[in-house]
Amino acid sequence: MNNSVIKVWSQHRMQSTDPSPKPIPTASPVSNTGKLVDTQNKDACEIKEKKTMVKNNQNKELKNSKSLKNESTLPIARLSDLGGIDACIEEVLELIAMPLAHPEIYLHTGVQPPRGILLHGPPGCGKTLLANAIAGELGVQFISISAPSVVSGMSGESEKKIRDVFKEAKKKAPCLIFIDEIDAITPKRETAQREMERRIVAQLLTCMDDLSWDKTDNKPILIIGATNRPDSLDPALRRAGRFDREISIGVPDEQSREKILRVIASKLKLSGDFDYKALAKSTPGYVGADLNALTAAAGVIAVKRIFTKLNEYSHIMDEDLSEMHIDGKLQDSIVSDDLSTPFENQSPSDQMRSISIFLKNHPDPLTEEELEPLSITNDDFFQALSKVQPSSKREGFATVPDVSWFDIGALRFVRDELRMAIVEPIKHPELFKRVGITAPSGVLLWGPPGCGKTLLAKAVANESHINFISVKGPELLNKYVGESERGIRQVFNRARASSPCVIFFDELDALCARRNDSQSETSARIVNTLLTELDGLENRKQVYIIAATNRPAMMRPGRLDKLLYVGLPTASERYEILKTLTKQTPLGDDVSLEKIAEDERCSNFSGADLASLVREAAVAALRTTLYSQNESSANSIIKSENEIYVTSIHFEISFAKVSPSVSKLDKLRYDSLKIKFGYS
Repeated sequence: MNNSVIKVWSQHRMQSTDPSPKPIPTASPVSNTGKLVDTQNKDACEIKEKKTMVKNNQNKELKNSKSLKNESTLPIARLSDLGGIDACIEEVLELIAMPLAHPEIYLHTGVQPPRGILLHGPPGCGKTLLANAIAGELGVQFISISAPSVVSGMSGESEKKIRDVFKEAKKKAPCLIFIDEIDAITPKRETAQREMERRIVAQLLTCMDDLSWDKTDNKPILIIGATNRPDSLDPALRRAGRFDREISIGVPDEQSREKILRVIASKLKLSGDFDYKALAKSTPGYVGADLNALTAAAGVIAVKRIFTKLNEYSHIMDEDLSEMHIDGKLQDSIVSDDLSTPFENQSPSDQMRSISIFLKNHPDPLTEEELEPLSITNDDFFQALSKVQPSSKREGFATVPDVSWFDIGALRFVRDELRMAIVEPIKHPELFKRVGITAPSGVLLWGPPGCGKTLLAKAVANESHINFISVKGPELLNKYVGESERGIRQVFNRARASSPCVIFFDELDALCARRNDSQSETSARIVNTLLTELDGLENRKQVYIIAATNRPAMMRPGRLDKLLYVGLPTASERYEILKTLTKQTPLGDDVSLEKIAEDERCSNFSGADLASLVREAAVAALRTTLYSQNESSANSIIKSENEIYVTSIHFEISFAKVSPSVSKLDKLRYDSLKIKFGYS
């Protein structure tokens, strides 16, 4: 703050605090022109404006100095607060800790240390916490800024803030600068909406280039950037000499989730039989922030359960406790003043009754003996799973489907092949490594529509407890040049971040038709992009591909290792499918699923056709029951659901409405294709 501002501010403070009475201005004579009055008003306004400007400048300077002071405080986070990202921590320490702790090694050898690293990954995976923990462990000066706070509405103010941050870092070197959500101020300059965004990027590039050791008196200054969208950053930032290394922090796997849960729950009072592995297995797709939220939700459920338990105990012992005397006096915690008892004059609802009664009966803090048996159990966490949605699902990442093998009838051969291709390599990778077999990275399911290809893919992901991304072929198509290819790359990036993961491409023939001369240039680029990803030029990291198509001759890229034919079910397979479909359907005694499966009218029925057959029969049974009830009495109510039965008559009605979706000609064509291509 400059001295003139301080002097003016001090004088203003002295005048405002001076207790001596001030002379009251008397009315001045006004001339015919009124010049005297106008001059006095003008002078008064100017003085008032000057005082306001001085005050605003003073507040601004104080705010800026306070902001810098807060930004450079030492974080309290430590590496012990992190779990499940040991490899990332080791890599960050290698790049950050050595230059900050022992810069003399780099000076002696003449090696230039890294200038910055970029942490990227889905929200909530621990990027900000990792940066704070590194600074807290090293004990170096730490300047943390949020990228959106840099943006200002005044021209040149945003660039000045960036210069001030780097100037402050040079004063406090060795120093660590952390820029959170850096993508907010560093978009690609060719697609920037405003000129200010381009200036901010240019200013940041210039400031980073000025961090060479010869310009910082051989004192290291390193930068850590964090973002969820590394592809949106300007390419000039991602070159060597600026952000030298990019470290990806992905969605944690089962072992990492177990470590994170142990760290989060280290300060909790858990039951003695708490099972971390079971909880980690039940939370696929959860990141660190989700597990933290899950712990908080489980704590709320545990407290509510404890309230109910203690309240029941208090209700049982109420009569004895009300007569209890200690040292000849009535216990104060049992009978207390009405004014100090919570919810004394309220009538709680059923939902909050247990808590309100507990607060009435226990106005004082519980004793150590009462608190000792209270703890959080596994059941509290499993109940909280339904309340906490993983951020990966909200952000468009992968989730585990709820379809199991029990929901699929028949298709035993295809199920066994998929189990050996994907499920077993994930569950027992050491066995496959021992015999030198690598799991196939891609499986193509082809066959008539409605035969269960999508259900098979979901069941595989559920059986192996890995993440699942479902992609409809046409939804990736975009009219803008390059956007379709970008969508394909994003799908694979999401899968790599959520590995192990299964990507299921439904209707793949709509996305990747056969490349020929009649094909458009856009379709050719899409096919090439997908083939490049399938070839694994980037590390696949346990990313498995399952594709489904109705026209295998239209799509033969040669990148899917295993091709499985999912055809129309046989009579015995139709019987198994019908048993699966009618698990929740009450059938009459005259219904024989085996006869229905062997009926000639079902010869070309797919799994979807059989589901439609059962649904129409159930609707017919419901319609019959409703009509009979309406005829007997307009106000009659069905006593029990067991009174509704699906009989053979209802199935005959359903047969009249449902026809096979695959014609005989289509069936012959699929059979010929199966023989021609020699698929399984």
